[in-house]
Amino acid sequence: MEIVRRVNAMREISRQVRARGLKVGLVPTMGALHEGHLSLIRGIKEMVDVVVVSVFVNPTQFGPDEDFERFTRDLTGDADQCIACGVDYMFAPEAEEIYPPGPHTHVEVEDLSSRLEGASRVGHFRGVTTVVLKLFEVVRPSVAVFGRKDAQQAVIVQRMVKDLLVGVELLILPTVRDEDGVALSSRNQLLSPEQRVAARVIPSALDTAEDLVKEGERKADVVVRAAHGVLESERLVRVDHVELVDPETLEPLATLEHRALLLIAVYLGECRLIDNATLEVPVEE
Repeated sequence: MEIVRRVNAMREISRQVRARGLKVGLVPTMGALHEGHLSLIRGIKEMVDVVVVSVFVNPTQFGPDEDFERFTRDLTGDADQCIACGVDYMFAPEAEEIYPPGPHTHVEVEDLSSRLEGASRVGHFRGVTTVVLKLFEVVRPSVAVFGRKDAQQAVIVQRMVKDLLVGVELLILPTVRDEDGVALSSRNQLLSPEQRVAARVIPSALDTAEDLVKEGERKADVVVRAAHGVLESERLVRVDHVELVDPETLEPLATLEHRALLLIAVYLGECRLIDNATLEVPVEE
């Protein structure tokens, strides 16, 4: 595996690979790789000839009071995991490579970026879509893969690709969970042992909502209150939002008719965790 640190070098490598008629796949990450990331790598390897994993802690998607400085960075460990997974190139640029001095251009998906996560983390999704488009322009992948844990991000990136006619196929793969049901996340490493135990309440809240729907509940406010109540039963958890929305438009729902997306965001100390579940109305109805 080759580690590439410069934009121009990565762009030239991609050009040469594509000139040979090979398909490039991109796995965008912020590093601190875990089994969730590795599942994305394994998933995209089946679709492409050359796999590029980007490792870049993107400063523009962090707010001034967020955990940018504390975010786990382990380039050596990330490289070892990429090698073990058969990655061809790890693109690990410095911030100055991605954001030259004095940038004035940003990419933002209006409306979708201002609600839910976007309301709590103003400017977050503008940072995400800007850096994702930059990575697409440098790596020029045929396919890029994202995890379903970041559900709103996946919806927004899909809309950006559609609206801007970006020639990249998007692959969205399921959330990978620990044995206790907690979604794998780089931020889990920032939790104390007590907080990590408390995080189990998040999948419990999702399970409670799913069970209610299976039992016939169709009122969104009832489902949301039940999930909210489970979260509030854990004293270490501070709830940011629990919302039931349309999985494509992210519009809030009053009733469940076919499919809905339940989105949860909580704080455990200073660490913010998100999770979600797709709730399906049984077909027999």
